[in-house]
Amino acid sequence: MIDITMDMEQFDCPFIDTTADHDVAFSSINWQLDTAAEQLETRMIVESPDCWELDAGLTDLREHPNMTDYKQFSKQDGTAVIRTTIEETNAMSTITDHGGYITGPFHIEDGSERWQVGFDDEQTAQDAVVALEKGNEFDIERRSDVELDQLFDIMRHADAATTLLDACRTLSAVEEDTLTTAAEAGYFESPRKATLSTLADEFDVSTAAVSKNMRRGEKKLLRSVVTALESLESGTDE
Repeated sequence: MIDITMDMEQFDCPFIDTTADHDVAFSSINWQLDTAAEQLETRMIVESPDCWELDAGLTDLREHPNMTDYKQFSKQDGTAVIRTTIEETNAMSTITDHGGYITGPFHIEDGSERWQVGFDDEQTAQDAVVALEKGNEFDIERRSDVELDQLFDIMRHADAATTLLDACRTLSAVEEDTLTTAAEAGYFESPRKATLSTLADEFDVSTAAVSKNMRRGEKKLLRSVVTALESLESGTDE
C-alpha cells in the first residue's frame, strides 16, 4: 500500500473556506465517503480561541453551498461537536476515481487540510497525484510504502497507540510547551545542548518551575509508555 500525507487546498470544500475566513479548526472524529451518492459524512470537533468567532464560523459553514446536511451536537466555550454531509469535492472524486481511499483523520486549519490517503500500488498513486494537480493545490508531506506485515502490526497494536495519544492529550499547555521546547533545544541529548537555566530564560520563569513542569509531563508520558509496552508484550505472547 502507498500511503500519502498531503497538505491540500481545495477550492470547493466548506471546511477549508470556513477556516480561510474564520479562526476555527476542524478535526474529524470519524468519516464515511459514499461514492454512490458522491457525499462525505463526517463528525467533527470544531475549535476556536473565541466563542464568537466559533459561532460565526459555524454559521458560515452551515450556509455553505456545498453543505447538504448539518447538525450540532454540543457547544461549550470555544469547542463544538458537529455532524456534516458535504458534496464530494473535486479532489475527493479524483482520489476515488483512481482507486484511492482515506487512511487517516482530517485536520483543517488556516485554509488548508491535512489529508491521509492510500493506494494499492505505486502507478495508481502516481496517476492520482498527476490528476489532482489539474484542479487543486497541494504539497505532499510524506509518502511511504507500507507492507502488509507493517499494516497488520499497526492494527494489532492500535490499543498501545491509543494509550500514548491519550497521554499526550492529558498534558497541560504548559507541560506540552515545556517538553517540546526542551526536546527541540537539545535538553534530552547527550551531552545536553540546553540546561534548566536556558529553558528558564526561554520561559522567563525559575529553574524550579521549569523542572516541575517537565517532571509532571514526563510522569504522565512515562506512565503511558509502560502501559503501552505491557500491551505490546501481551500481544506478542498471543
